Amino acid sequence: MTVRVGTSSWTDPTLLACGRFYPASARTAEDRLRFYASRFPLVEVDSSYYRLPAARTAHLWTQRTPPDFVFHLKAFRLFTGHLTPAAALPADIAGELPPEARIVDHATLPGELRDELWSRFLQGLEPLRQSGQLAAVHFQYAPRVRNNAAGRALVRACARRMEDQVHAVEFRHRGWLDPAGRAGTLALLRDLGAAHTVVDSPDKHVNSVPAVWTATRPDLAVVRLHGRNEEAWNRRGIAASSGRFVYEYTPGELERIAELVRRLTQAAANVHVLFNTNFEDQGMRNAQAFDGTMRQPRRARGSGTAR
Repeated sequence: MTVRVGTSSWTDPTLLACGRFYPASARTAEDRLRFYASRFPLVEVDSSYYRLPAARTAHLWTQRTPPDFVFHLKAFRLFTGHLTPAAALPADIAGELPPEARIVDHATLPGELRDELWSRFLQGLEPLRQSGQLAAVHFQYAPRVRNNAAGRALVRACARRMEDQVHAVEFRHRGWLDPAGRAGTLALLRDLGAAHTVVDSPDKHVNSVPAVWTATRPDLAVVRLHGRNEEAWNRRGIAASSGRFVYEYTPGELERIAELVRRLTQAAANVHVLFNTNFEDQGMRNAQAFDGTMRQPRRARGSGTAR
């Protein structure tokens, strides 16, 4: 079994501004990625959620990282049910929309434009596929995507686009993984060949899900840790999304998570653990602390902080 640990960004503005992770000599995008890859074996690409990835950029990532370094790349937000500004689309595709269409919904986008967006998205990640460094495409479905016929149809439609690529699924409406919906959701993911994402986050909101520590693929399980900042989870008016994930895990919390990750390795050959606590250098510090915890001898059962 292999456990890889990384973060959900390496370029968050607050990370660059704090000046605590990258050395002063890391002045360029190339320098920063090379330095990051010298510290971690895994990273999540967040920029592809906001804009379609560019193949040239993906190729540069393959040149700036070791061959055994791997990426999780987030699916473009339009595909996962998020209402998307027309300005986030390529200019020629946006130009095909009515002038008044400032916000775009995947469900109402003309089929030919939807197909073209998918084609360009897949082209953009092709260099990572060819290098063998694309571990998974990560589909973070919007809270408005519910566990109903329409929601399940969207999840199936995205899976069909990923027939030749491993993909992971994260839900943001609790109906998918509450006690009533959990078994059906996990069965759906297994049927589609999708990797279930175990989510550690504030779990008292309709747009959060309980942590369900199970795997739906034998080769990959994903654990994504957003922190447990209940107050900030739905806070409005935050300049950067990282402001919602301000959280430092305690040693006890990390010990408990490490034990659950070890159990997960019994169900999946690879477990990828991503810290989305991206405010300043918290993600890096949480990831490094967790990696250290995983390397320590196991403590007696019952130690740590239970979730």
